[in-house]
Amino acid sequence: MEAMGKNRRPGPLPALALAAAAGLLAGLALPPLGLPPLLWLALALLWAQAGSPHPWRGGALWGAAAVLVSHRWLLWLHPLDWIGVPGPLSLPICLALWLLIGGLAGLLVAAWVSLARRLDPALPATALLLALLWGLAEVVLARGPLFWIGLGVAPLPLDRSLAGLAALGGAGALAALQLLLGWGLWRAWVDPPARRRLLLGLALLVLVTHLAGAAALAAVRPGSGRLERLMVLQPAIPTRHKFEAAQQRQLLGRLLDAQRQAAAAPAATAAASLLLPEGALALGQPLPEAPELEVLSGGFRQADTGTRSSLLRFAPGDRDPVGWLDKHRLVPLGEWVPLAGLARWSGLSAVGGLEPGPSSRLLARPAGAIGVAICYELSDGASLAAASRAGALWLLASANLDPYPPLLQHQFSALAQLRAIETGRWLVSAANTGPSLVIDPAGRRVASLPAGRSAVASVELRQRSTLTPYDRWGDLPLVVLAVGAALARWRRRGAKGDWNR
Repeated sequence: MEAMGKNRRPGPLPALALAAAAGLLAGLALPPLGLPPLLWLALALLWAQAGSPHPWRGGALWGAAAVLVSHRWLLWLHPLDWIGVPGPLSLPICLALWLLIGGLAGLLVAAWVSLARRLDPALPATALLLALLWGLAEVVLARGPLFWIGLGVAPLPLDRSLAGLAALGGAGALAALQLLLGWGLWRAWVDPPARRRLLLGLALLVLVTHLAGAAALAAVRPGSGRLERLMVLQPAIPTRHKFEAAQQRQLLGRLLDAQRQAAAAPAATAAASLLLPEGALALGQPLPEAPELEVLSGGFRQADTGTRSSLLRFAPGDRDPVGWLDKHRLVPLGEWVPLAGLARWSGLSAVGGLEPGPSSRLLARPAGAIGVAICYELSDGASLAAASRAGALWLLASANLDPYPPLLQHQFSALAQLRAIETGRWLVSAANTGPSLVIDPAGRRVASLPAGRSAVASVELRQRSTLTPYDRWGDLPLVVLAVGAALARWRRRGAKGDWNR
């Protein structure tokens, strides 16, 4: 009886319920909470799924639960009646999108757990390989339309020292580290004879990575680049009423006030540029009067292939844009519809279907090039690192983020911190309802405007041309490590004459 009790495994329902609970814990551990130890525990339970009776189901439940919790802000899209969607269809559409994202995440994690089961996750080389594959997968997914946040942003906003590793290896390296720490907890749990050794190794890894991250942040110097003074306008015009005539007049009035406020400032403190959020100007809308300073505003423009959401650059004295950078990653359904060319449907966006622009995030300007992320392009750190490598001297995040709740704004702030750390650049966010903020190259939030209120702020930053290791090499070190881990793993299995595992 005693032997049977030791060998008995939990039934499928308790095991699957534990997997779902662990995924829920992972979703809660991500920003705005940003508490990595909770995530490590959740990941330890995910590694355990590789040895469970139902690894595929457990992985699917873990991934779906994590994303459904962390992306619950999608439900705030409802109601969609302001863009012409009938009331009875609004909630089903929002629920379908939310469940679709969760379902796709479940499939990806289930595939990862199945691979882990096949490769024997108890081997350290296998654990390193699987962790790196997860990190690289997040980097790849961030270039597509359905990714927002992953494990790479987990340390923020509370653990900036650990997040400092992003300057060395980006979000992919941070994600891989979370997986390895979870693996260490799992092995300590299932291997009592090696428990003390594993826990000591885990504590050493946590200490070393924190020291390395803190050292990377401490290496950031203020710099001697050109000083730029900027004025940020947060108009706080509700998106659901944005295209009403009265709201458009109010928006242009606030823009005009900001232009005149900038023009009246003393020369010693005058801003060189005025920043406005994503979609601030309608298609073909000129500035209310010729500006005395450069204006960088979100808006829309007509290209040869269709309408594009863009960051428009207005030179001093010009009411019409003289340059622009088009949005590359479009919001599914809101701005982009799969196979839209085969079906005459403009999408759910109030401005109709949009066309994506080039992938480069570099905007040239006389005062110095900048890297630009429009809306959820902020989740793609590789593109902003490429812009920094190509000459961007600071980063601008232009966003709307209305009608989403504070949950999304806090996640946006954490991503902004991560992008600043990765690139070693100042980052300025100009958002419709917030968060409009300034983050220094070490990921510190140095200024912000109150969310949901119309406000104007004057900020200063210094241009930086120094490249971080991630700026220089991107995710290449992770690829090299993954290849090395794969060779080490298969060499070990080959020496045992077993190539099937």
